[in-house]
Amino acid sequence: MRASNLGRGLAAAVLVAASVSTSTAVSASAAPEPAAAPEIQQVERLNRGVVSVRTGQGNYISWRVLVSDAPGTAFNLYRGGTKVNATPITSSNYVDKGAPANADYVVRPVVGGAEQVTASAADESLRFTATDGDVGIAASTRDVPLQIPAGGTTPSGESYTYTANDAGVGDLDGDGQYEIVLKWEPTNAKDNSQAGYTGNVFIDAYRLNGTRLWRIDLGRNIRAGAHYTQFQVFDYDGDGRAEVVMKTADGTRSGTGQVIGSSSADHRNSSGYILTGPEFLTVFRGSDGAVLATADYVPPRGNVASWGDNYGNRVDRFLAGTAYVDGSRPSIIMARGYYTRSVITAWDWRNGQLTRRWTFDSNSSTNGSTWAGQGNHNLSVADVDADGRDEIIYGAMTIDDNGYGMYTTRLGHGDALHVGDFVPSRSGLEVFDIHESGTTGLDLHDARTGAMIFTKPNNTGAEGPGRGVAGDIYAGNAGAEFWATGGGAPDALLNASGGTVGRKPSSVNFLVWWDGDAQRELLDGTRIDKYGTSGDTRLLTGSGVSSNNGSKSTPALSADILGDWREEVIWRTSDNTKLRIYSTTDTTSISRPSLMQDRQYRVAVAWQNTAYNQPPHPSFHIG
Repeated sequence: MRASNLGRGLAAAVLVAASVSTSTAVSASAAPEPAAAPEIQQVERLNRGVVSVRTGQGNYISWRVLVSDAPGTAFNLYRGGTKVNATPITSSNYVDKGAPANADYVVRPVVGGAEQVTASAADESLRFTATDGDVGIAASTRDVPLQIPAGGTTPSGESYTYTANDAGVGDLDGDGQYEIVLKWEPTNAKDNSQAGYTGNVFIDAYRLNGTRLWRIDLGRNIRAGAHYTQFQVFDYDGDGRAEVVMKTADGTRSGTGQVIGSSSADHRNSSGYILTGPEFLTVFRGSDGAVLATADYVPPRGNVASWGDNYGNRVDRFLAGTAYVDGSRPSIIMARGYYTRSVITAWDWRNGQLTRRWTFDSNSSTNGSTWAGQGNHNLSVADVDADGRDEIIYGAMTIDDNGYGMYTTRLGHGDALHVGDFVPSRSGLEVFDIHESGTTGLDLHDARTGAMIFTKPNNTGAEGPGRGVAGDIYAGNAGAEFWATGGGAPDALLNASGGTVGRKPSSVNFLVWWDGDAQRELLDGTRIDKYGTSGDTRLLTGSGVSSNNGSKSTPALSADILGDWREEVIWRTSDNTKLRIYSTTDTTSISRPSLMQDRQYRVAVAWQNTAYNQPPHPSFHIG
C-alpha cells in the first residue's frame, strides 16, 4: 500500500496498513466453525421523512413508520402548529383536504393515547409538486438542481459532454434525511469490450434542495463505463454520517482538493485502456468528500491476460456492495472479475482505520475450477442461512460471511440476479438467476443450499436470456412470479414451480411498489405499469425525463427514500440539469416500517448502482 500525495497545504489523508486475514474459498464442508452470534446491529437513524404533495383534493401527506415505534403507534399531524386530525391516524398517510399548497407539516407519534416528544426541525415536511398531464395514477415530483461538469476533448480529439447517471443515497451529515450521491458519466463512456479514450468520471453529493456538498474527480486513470466505477454510500463506522467508497487511481481529486497518488501520471494506452499503474480503494467523508483513508486495491490486476483476454476487457470488471458479514456492523465489499477468475474482498472502516477482513479468490489452489466463471454482471447480499450474518450472492455462487465458498450451482455467468422471500410457503430465501451459457437458461434455487426449485432450459444453441425478473406482480398467484427474455426463455409468467400462471409482462427490467396494494409494479424506462392478465395498465409516464444505461433503461435510483414504505423513482431530466424525484399519491391501508430499515433492502439500495442495475428486494414477503 502507498500513502496518498495530497494537494499543497492540505492535511494528510489517513492511511492504515490493513491487518490482513486472508481466507481462500473452500467447500462449505471445509469452512471453519461458525463465529459467535452477532452483537446488536448498527442501523441508520432516520427521521420521519414527511412528504407533502399537492393534489386536487388538497395535500397528500405521508411519512415513515420506524422499527423503533412501539406496536400500535398512531400519529398526530400538525400543519403550521395546528393539529389537523380529530383522532390519531393509524396509517402513515393522510389527505388534508382544502389545505393551502405551501403548508408545512410535522408528524408526532402517539403511543397509548399519549403524544410523544415533539419532532425536530429535521422532521418537517418536504414539498412535492403535482405533475401535469403525464400521469395516470396520481404522482408528484421534486426537482433537485444539478451542476453539470464541463465537457472536454480526448487525446484523440473526440469531444464529450456529461450525462447524469446512477445515484445512491445516504445520510451524509447526520440529520436523519438522505442526501443523493450522483455519478456523472461522459458521453464517450465505454463498455470494457470497446477501445477508446473516455472523459473523467465525477461523483457529486447533493442535498434534496439542490445544494452541492462536494465533487470528486476520479481523474484520467479511471476509465468511464458501467463496469468500472461502482460506488458505495453507507455509514460504515457508525457515527451517524455516511461515507462514500470507490476505486481510485493516480490523479483522483477529493471533494476538498486532495490528490491521490501522482497528479501528473497518465497510464492510458493508445487504445484508451488503463492496464498499468497503481490502483487504490478510498474512503471519502460524506459531508465534504475529503479522503479519510486509501489502500491498495485488492486484488491487483497482475497479469492482464490471466483474467481471460490480453486487451483489458475481463480484468476491469468490478462489482461492489455492502454487507454485515459480522452481523452487527457493515463492511465494504469490493470485487474484480466474474467471467473467469473472481476475487471478492471485505473491508472494514472503523475507528479511523481501514482494514482488510478477508479475501475470496476463485484461483485458490484448493478450489480447482469449481468457483471460476460463476459471477454475474451484478451481485446481491443477504443472510441466506439465518445466522444473523450476510452472505455475498455472486451470481451462480454464494460466499459465506467468513469469506469461504458456501456453494455454487455451476450454471455460470448471467446478466440479472434476484434474491428475496419469493416463495413465502417455504422457509428461507430464494435466488432467481439467468445464465448466458450452457443448457440451463434460468433457475430458481434455495438461497441457503443451492438446491434447485425449478429450471428452464436454454435449448437455442445460442446465448441464454439477457434479462430476468422476480417479484410479486400478480395477486392471482401466491408469492412472486418469474419471467425472462431471450435465449429460449418461456413466453410466459411463471410461478414457483416453473408453471405458467399468465402472460409475460410488457417489460423485463425494474420493479417498484407504487400503488396501494401489496403487489409490485413494472418499472421500465420512464414509465410505471400495472400487470394485468390481459394487458398492462399505464400508471405513470415521466415527463421531460430520461432513463440511464442504454437498453437497460434504468432510473438513476429507485428506493423507499421518503414518506411511507412505497418507493420513489429518481430520473434525470433530459437536459441533465436536474434529478426529478417521483413519489406516489395513492393512499394505502398497508402500514409497515420503512423498507430502508430492513437490512437486506438497505444494502440492496447501496449496491443498486453496481454494473447492470437490479431492483432491491427486502428479506420478507409483502402480501
